[in-house]
Amino acid sequence: MSRKPYKSDLTDSEWGIIQPLIPPPKRGGHPRIVDMREVINGVFYVLKTGCSWEMLPNDLPPSSTVYSYFRLFQRIRSVARNQPEVEKKSQASTESKPKAISSFSRFSVNKNYE
Repeated sequence: MSRKPYKSDLTDSEWGIIQPLIPPPKRGGHPRIVDMREVINGVFYVLKTGCSWEMLPNDLPPSSTVYSYFRLFQRIRSVARNQPEVEKKSQASTESKPKAISSFSRFSVNKNYE
């Protein structure tokens, strides 16, 4: 990261938890060139500050990119909620890593984003 960090940025330990959950790039087509950690940092910046997507600082990825991934993550979560076997795996992983998951409690999430 070649910028000054924001208070909403992921720590290395938080990124270690989230990184395996990021969907792989689509097969074929143009390869992914965006830094996914910076995309997540952009999402957390908006959720933490409450600013609009268009007001993301210029040193984060473009707001359209950050918002597109945010919507993708929402759709994935929505699908996962409707599949009982995924929900069971999610609950099991949450129970096995309570300290890691609770580290995200520092983010106050606006319910309108859910």
